Amino acid sequence: MERVMRQYRCLVVEDSETMRNMLAESLARIPGMSVVEAENGLAGIRALATQRFDLVVTDVNMPVMDGLKLVRHVRGDPRHEKTPIVIITTESAPHDRDRAMALGANAYIEKPIQAPRVIRAVKRLLEL
Repeated sequence: MERVMRQYRCLVVEDSETMRNMLAESLARIPGMSVVEAENGLAGIRALATQRFDLVVTDVNMPVMDGLKLVRHVRGDPRHEKTPIVIITTESAPHDRDRAMALGANAYIEKPIQAPRVIRAVKRLLEL
């Protein structure tokens, strides 16, 4: 019997094109994972309005709309309120982490990031 691989969709929201590409390439290593990219929180909300995602990975400090406002929006939308969210940021103070987690983030990773750490967090959240 042939086993069907589950397909996953991840939204990566990051204003740095280099970092966004690195995250997308790293996540694409997970079998069955496809990645959609957005350059800020507002573009992320637009993607969420028209597509379904199994996971959101977002930076905090971005122009137009920051990652924390994006988290608040995702948690306020019944279609996405249970979607796991990974924060990737330069903010390392405990109160920054606590605030992100209180808003509904599921994981908080400080930059500079290593691909294996991000992949481990994503696999844990998707129970892979």
